[in-house]
Amino acid sequence: MTIESKLIEGKATPRGKYPHVKRVGDFIFVSGTSSRKADNSFAGVEVDEMGTTNLDIRLQTKAVLDNIDDILKSVGSSLNDVVDVTSFLVNMNDFGGYNEVYGSYFDHNGPTRTTVAVHQLPHPHLLIEIKAMAYVPQK
Repeated sequence: MTIESKLIEGKATPRGKYPHVKRVGDFIFVSGTSSRKADNSFAGVEVDEMGTTNLDIRLQTKAVLDNIDDILKSVGSSLNDVVDVTSFLVNMNDFGGYNEVYGSYFDHNGPTRTTVAVHQLPHPHLLIEIKAMAYVPQK
């Protein structure tokens, strides 16, 4: 059985000692992923000249799912192979916008999903983080 951990070039560096992705046999596990970019800025975040912050759950959700897809593609997989998703929302009032964007990536034949509210994420601009598991039989 193959066990391989990988950091993905061009993605935000993890804020701890863990990989972006780990393959264990036929299963691929993607660590909790946010809308953070490689330059440590965030998709779905605008701060005006007065310091007023506008956080957009739709843009953050899209960026998270795109990041996960990029990570999976780096190991020969994609969102099409995802079998389970766990989503963490800072505020369940964002569920509608998150669910709308999520539904543009997956349908009822997609992965199982659990969505939970959390007190906070590693940065105050983050509204969402998602971890995923994919199944890709080894050749």
